Amino acid sequence: MNENISILGCGWLGKPLAVFLISKGYLVKGSTTSDEKLKLLAAENIISFLVDISQQEINKDFLDVSILIIAITSKNEADFKRLISQIEESNIQKVIFISSTSVYPSLNKIMTENDATQEHPLLTIENLFRENTHFNTTIIRFSGLFGGERHPTNWFQNGRKIPQPNGFVNMIHLTDCIAIIEKIIEQNYFGETFNACSNHHPTRKDFYENACKTKNVETPIFEENEALNWKIISSEKLQKVIELTDIYSNVDTNYLFTVNVLIIIF
Repeated sequence: MNENISILGCGWLGKPLAVFLISKGYLVKGSTTSDEKLKLLAAENIISFLVDISQQEINKDFLDVSILIIAITSKNEADFKRLISQIEESNIQKVIFISSTSVYPSLNKIMTENDATQEHPLLTIENLFRENTHFNTTIIRFSGLFGGERHPTNWFQNGRKIPQPNGFVNMIHLTDCIAIIEKIIEQNYFGETFNACSNHHPTRKDFYENACKTKNVETPIFEENEALNWKIISSEKLQKVIELTDIYSNVDTNYLFTVNVLIIIF
C-alpha cells in the first residue's frame, strides 16, 4: 500500500512531482502560498492547502501524512524551526528536504557530499532536519534546475553576460529530479544526503551555445576576462545507491542522466 505524501511547495518542481506521484497511486497533498493556485492544484487531483511556514500554525490535516517533501526556497531558520516543531507533533515519519549544490564553494575541484564546509544558510537548515530524531530525513542537493519553461536561453535575456565561460556546468532536468525522488521513496532511502547532478559537465560556453542552437537564438556574450573558478558536482553516491544509468547523446551537446529506462536527451 502506498504511503500518503504532502509536498510543501507545489511550484516548478513540486506540482509536476505531485502529479507524477498521484499517477503512481499515492495520495498527495500539496501546498501553495497563493489563493489563486489552490484551484489549479485541485484540478490535478492534488489535495490543496494554503500554507505559509512564516505563519504560526500550519493546517494539521496537511501534516497528517507519513512522508513530507519540502520543496520551497525559504532560507529562514526561525521559520524552519517552527515547522519542525509542528512536524514533531504530527504523524510524519520521513522527510525529503530539497536543498541545493550552491552549498559548495567553487574550489576548482570535484565536490562530493562531504565537501559542504562553507557557511551557508541551507547547511544550517539541513542540519536542523538531519539531527532531528523524531523523523528520518533525506537531503537532496540538486544542481541547476531546468526543463519545462526553464530553458537555458532564458537566463541571458536583456543583455545579461554569461560569467565563467570556461568553467563547467552542473545541471539537472526536472524529469530526473522527479524520478530520483520517487526512487528514494520507493526504495526507502532515508537518513541520507545526496548530490543530484548530471554526470556530463560541458563548459559553460559549449552548454549555452548548444542551448542557443536548439532555440535558434543568438549566442550570448561571455565574460572572458575573469579568473577561472569552477566546481564539478559528483553524483556517484546517488548513482550507486539507486542504480542510476548515465545517458547522454554525445560529449558536445545535450545530456542528462536517467533512472532505469527514463531517457532524457535535449
